[in-house]
Amino acid sequence: MTQAPGHASVTTRVASPLRSYTGGSAIVEANGSTVREVLADLDRRYPGMRFRMIDEQDRIRPHIRLYVNTNAVDDIDHPTSHGDTLHLICALSGG
Repeated sequence: MTQAPGHASVTTRVASPLRSYTGGSAIVEANGSTVREVLADLDRRYPGMRFRMIDEQDRIRPHIRLYVNTNAVDDIDHPTSHGDTLHLICALSGG
């Protein structure tokens, strides 16, 4: 795969509840130099996936946790670099 200038290839680990978008794949590749760009690339490939994680005000939904490598992401403009891993985690609830 040819690398676009300024865009990092990011390994994305997909939580079980989101795998219906990725055809069951737990790990997918996406491109982007920020979490925003990576999520946009994922949404182009897997329509509707971004909306499950990000609300209409571009905020991370309360039940979603995002990590770049081991760093918690509070803002979708968090930078990513080639070779990073973005973890998409869904909080569980219930009793």
